[in-house]
Amino acid sequence: MIHDVLKGARARRAIGALVLTAITGAAIAQTAPPPASDAGAGQTVPDTTVPETGLNIPTNLQIFGKVDPNVRKPTAIVNDSVITGTDVDQRVALIAVANQTAIPEAQLDQVKLQVLRQLIDETLQIQEAKSADITITPDEIKQSLAGVSRRFNRTPEQMRVYLREQGSSERSLRRQIEGELAWQRYLRKRVEPFVNVGDEEVKSIIERLQASQGTVEYNIKEIYLNATPATAAQVYANAKQIVAEIQKGKQPFDYFASQFSEASTRAVGGDLGWVRASTLPPELAAATEQMQVGQVAGPIEVAGGFSIVYLTDKRQVLTADPRDARLSLKQLTVRFPAGTTQAQATTRTAAFAKATTALRGCGSVDAVAKSIGAEVVDNDTVRIRDLPPALQEIMVKLRIGESTPPFGSPTEGVRALVLCGREDPKTGVLPGASQVQNQLEQARVNLRAQQKLRDLRRDAIVEYR
Repeated sequence: MIHDVLKGARARRAIGALVLTAITGAAIAQTAPPPASDAGAGQTVPDTTVPETGLNIPTNLQIFGKVDPNVRKPTAIVNDSVITGTDVDQRVALIAVANQTAIPEAQLDQVKLQVLRQLIDETLQIQEAKSADITITPDEIKQSLAGVSRRFNRTPEQMRVYLREQGSSERSLRRQIEGELAWQRYLRKRVEPFVNVGDEEVKSIIERLQASQGTVEYNIKEIYLNATPATAAQVYANAKQIVAEIQKGKQPFDYFASQFSEASTRAVGGDLGWVRASTLPPELAAATEQMQVGQVAGPIEVAGGFSIVYLTDKRQVLTADPRDARLSLKQLTVRFPAGTTQAQATTRTAAFAKATTALRGCGSVDAVAKSIGAEVVDNDTVRIRDLPPALQEIMVKLRIGESTPPFGSPTEGVRALVLCGREDPKTGVLPGASQVQNQLEQARVNLRAQQKLRDLRRDAIVEYR
């Protein structure tokens, strides 16, 4: 669907992504004791403050070391609500739990700064919801917490222990859940009732969709880095480092976008949604049109800085996409035992390739698999676009009864897919008026939500420590 219609859905994901994207942002507001001085700093007590005690206490004493290691120092105070360093650390640990990977040490300070900003926003959202007489009950939080636990295949009690082991806490997750629910309920009460979409607007959108039938659209994600003439060289070098890290494949593009991008889309992992090349800056359009799905391009010099672009998908408007075809597949797998050398893996892969090339349709798969000691798995519901990009290009051209070239690794073994059937996609269907209206309403709700959050930030009293 055209960019104008869908950009609202992107914003919706940023604000309404309940709990599971969740595990990445919001705030814990609490009251805490007055902050102690920094560890190791001396505290000098004036002579006039030392009473007579009968003890041998110096009149001008100096305290060495930590005053109280159990006192949590505030990192920020938001309209009298305290966000502590512990709150930040536990939310960072929650991000690591959600991504099931450790945050690189070199990126930790930047992640903490981003988390602090998110915690401040969450605190403001909770405060605003309370001012509108919106309260999230303990039972609602408990129910959502149980849902999150199920997604991690744990009971709430097991989840509590797991979070503690990972350096986070149930309290951090509960606070995040409260923030998500409170803000969503606030939007339903104070924003959604005042959003209207006229019939003429809907009609205009549908007419534009009809006129754009067959036009190529790209689903892209972007990391944008600001640069001035004085900083351009350093920013370009930083961008190249980011591209190198992305290409290692240890973290998804979304992760780097949310941490490093300086565009507003960082909140949704850099997602620009479905766009046409004509709507992009010329430099990005030229790169996007040359990219294959799954590729990363950049750094690309654009007005005001540099961009890194990731092509998630592409399609033709209201036109059947061959990558939407559903396939019936058989997968053959030969696993390599531990300790297999590269030479041994190469020899076995060559034998595997010879056997799969000689296949005569799906009826011969089981016999061939038995002859080479391969496992066979059937799947009748695979969409081409759900496969890795490299396999998508192969499967689009593959004929029924043929197999892909072998793929895999020395540690995981070698595999091949055999195409047994194909259900071609239907021609694209024009969305109905109600669908277009809902998307336009969502776009406007989220635009007003962003404006409201900006107002809350502007009017808030935030004291950093």
